[in-house]
Amino acid sequence: MRVEGRETKIASDLLAHYDVHARQLPWRAPPGANAADPYRVWLSEVMLQQTTVAAVGPYFDKFTRRWPAVADLAAAPDVDLMAAWAGLGYYARARNLLACARAVVRDHGGRFPDTEEGLRALPGVGAYTAAAVAAIAFGRRAVVVDANVERVVARLFAIDTPLPAARPAIRAAADRITPDARAGDFAQAMMDLGATICTPRSPACAICPLRQDCAAFATADPAAFPVKAAKKAKPHRLGHGWWIERDGHVWLVRRPDKGLLGGMRALPSSDWSAAPDPTPPVAADWTRVAQPVGHVFTHFSLALSMHHAHVEAHATPHGEGEWWPVDSLGEAGLPTLFVRAAEAVRKDQDARNAKG
Repeated sequence: MRVEGRETKIASDLLAHYDVHARQLPWRAPPGANAADPYRVWLSEVMLQQTTVAAVGPYFDKFTRRWPAVADLAAAPDVDLMAAWAGLGYYARARNLLACARAVVRDHGGRFPDTEEGLRALPGVGAYTAAAVAAIAFGRRAVVVDANVERVVARLFAIDTPLPAARPAIRAAADRITPDARAGDFAQAMMDLGATICTPRSPACAICPLRQDCAAFATADPAAFPVKAAKKAKPHRLGHGWWIERDGHVWLVRRPDKGLLGGMRALPSSDWSAAPDPTPPVAADWTRVAQPVGHVFTHFSLALSMHHAHVEAHATPHGEGEWWPVDSLGEAGLPTLFVRAAEAVRKDQDARNAKG
């Protein structure tokens, strides 16, 4: 859909602002030029889902140094990629990353499709990522709506329907202001505007290039948009975890491929239910850490009670796993929950040893 009138002015004003104020990011081409490498655009977009630019930067650098092309990533062993991803969260993204890279190499000769439809057919590529890569890497006109863009558009048009019901109207409005030319720059300009000026709280309207065309600015309360539905309380779950140490090594398991933290190395744990006394993986003289390790997932919060013990040289826990050097635990790529659990155990051990 071609833009016209007010919508044309919004697009031209924003692009003029972007030409001067675009953020310099390692995966981004300068204003006016499409990115040369769709791999880097796709990788950054997957990493940036529900994660900040500041957090993604070091991971993006590490990944592109280790796997500089999609074929390199496709050839990576699952466990290596999951370990490299540790700390970014939302680990299904990492599993989808591998599946997509392998499909690009297997089915497309190592070249990403250059249309939304072709990209959307790849494993793990949703509507947003397909639109972003099509626009930013290939210059296709595509309507790109992430959380920042959603907020900007809701304010520009003062869309007062609560989220998530407002999303069709927000997308339709975003379509009206997306230009035919420079769609990739426009998408990134909208993202930048939401990240740096049209922020969730206290938007900097005084320096916004779109304030004269912003319906929410005219209400004198732009932060009231988008309207959000009341949050439901997250359920709280309980779990148990075990630190099993032997000869300077700790027992690590690999979590099932499907489910939370799928495919990641981890300390053995229960199924995170309310069961009060699960059976430990090995018989031992267990010591319980006084305070559970707290962690908040997308749909629930967890209190993980940690137990630790040293076992004899012949002892082997139930199930599959590996003995990992305690001094090199940082190289195991544990997800954040289990990094915190390991820290809690070692702090507890140090405190007990200090008491003699």
